Amino acid sequence: MDKTKMKKVETFASIFGEDHSEVPSEKTDGTTSLRLEDLIPFRNHPFKLYEGDRFNDMVESIKQFGVIVPIVVRKVDDKYEILSGHNRVNAAKEAGLTEVPTVIKEGLTEEEATLIVTETNIMQRSFSELAHSERATVISTRHSAMKNQGVRTDLLNEIEKLSKAPNLASEETFYPMDKKLRTHETIGNEYNLSQASVARYLRIDKLSDAIKDLVDEGKIAMRAGVDLSYLSQENQEMVEAIISENTFKVDMKKAALLRKHEKEGNLNWNTAQKIISGDMLKSRGKVKPFKLQPTIISKYFNPNEDKKAIEKTIEKALEFYFSQMKNQSHDIEEGEEMIE
Repeated sequence: MDKTKMKKVETFASIFGEDHSEVPSEKTDGTTSLRLEDLIPFRNHPFKLYEGDRFNDMVESIKQFGVIVPIVVRKVDDKYEILSGHNRVNAAKEAGLTEVPTVIKEGLTEEEATLIVTETNIMQRSFSELAHSERATVISTRHSAMKNQGVRTDLLNEIEKLSKAPNLASEETFYPMDKKLRTHETIGNEYNLSQASVARYLRIDKLSDAIKDLVDEGKIAMRAGVDLSYLSQENQEMVEAIISENTFKVDMKKAALLRKHEKEGNLNWNTAQKIISGDMLKSRGKVKPFKLQPTIISKYFNPNEDKKAIEKTIEKALEFYFSQMKNQSHDIEEGEEMIE
């Protein structure tokens, strides 16, 4: 092994190589060689794996240099669950390897294991590269860690140090987690997002996996996904089935109607289909013409006021009124999202 490769392995090992025990093929550098057949992916792995040129480039690199940065795993029964390194493992298999250098973590809670999965993944790729559902997972996991004061600070420090390991992403998309963790504002600063956007991503993470895929594909608008996140899992499945069956798209108006009908207790297949297809919005049609009562006109306008001037004033007043109502509704929803 050349000096550069050895240095990279030693750097990683110094971070994660202190707490393994009773593992096969232990090396003097603190890592362990594990057979690929003994590895299993992280359950419900939330990130999309490399494909195409990016994957092929990794395969060629591994053929030439091997797996430089060890993967991170934890023992699950008689197998080892991958926490960091799913792409490296797939590429190693394609390259014909039978073993990979590994660091084994023990005594992790589910939250800590998920934290390693999300944080090490964001180090490999910039936040802007991630799909909406992946961003939601990262933000939700970080948010949960911030709220839970019991999260091990040594683990957070290890993850922070890992961001400085060779050939990994720069610290532009990663900030220390051992500082005092605050609120949506802290997360927003880390990922260059507004507090409202952080709140939206927290809601997106509550969607079913199938609905998340539709958000990623653009069949459901991001803000529409926020409204759909308030639906029951059963109704989310129903919405996904209608969209997939008919290749419909869901915008904010449709999503708001779906949420409204569920809240009123009358959301069923027929109603949902009418909303998603757009038929319900069409059926509303135009408002029937009507005349304002003279008493209302005289209350706000002079008897000699020009008719067109009155209409213009009423139009402006209505525009102002509805914009205020929209802002008020938006603020209420943002408040709900922040609380949850």
